[in-house]
Amino acid sequence: MKNILCIFLVSVFTYYASCLPITPNSTSDYIKTSCQTTLYPKLCNKYLTKYAIKINGDPKLLATTALLVAFNTTCSTSDILRNLTGNRAALKPSETEAVAECVEVVSDSVYELQRSMKELNDSCKGPKFEFQMNDVLTWVSAALTDDDTCMDDFMTKGEMRSLVRGLVLRIARLTSIALAFIMAFSYEPTSPSISEVGIVE
Repeated sequence: MKNILCIFLVSVFTYYASCLPITPNSTSDYIKTSCQTTLYPKLCNKYLTKYAIKINGDPKLLATTALLVAFNTTCSTSDILRNLTGNRAALKPSETEAVAECVEVVSDSVYELQRSMKELNDSCKGPKFEFQMNDVLTWVSAALTDDDTCMDDFMTKGEMRSLVRGLVLRIARLTSIALAFIMAFSYEPTSPSISEVGIVE
């Protein structure tokens, strides 16, 4: 069910992103400058530069797109980890438990990012804005903590640890990037509101 939800949400966001007006004069300068404010500028540029024209200098679109990238990648990682648990022949007993733990916490991360995406898209400047953004920041921070938990609890050494750690480290860093842009947007009281993307619950 969660896999179907992941696919549905990504499809909805991709469709609405494709409907955004494209400005010919838009460049990737805004993305590059914004990425420099994150802890992982190279990774940020790698994943977000392709959306530069659609983001077009809008802080909310930047935050929303970064969150979508983190969510999409986390969904994919969750699927990979679940497939690993199904291949017990390739796992040592100690690895089986560690991967299972990662499946659980990354699944929680997917859910938290899903909730934060809906709230961020529904957010608009006004009396409820601070409350909405506090919720978004709380959920994204929780997702980041879940990713860290997986890496911290995976104590066994070997190729499996390297594989899982690499996958989870990527989603943790992408979530960190999204969190940075969400914080920046939440502290810009004069930034304009854009059309929201609806998600069916």
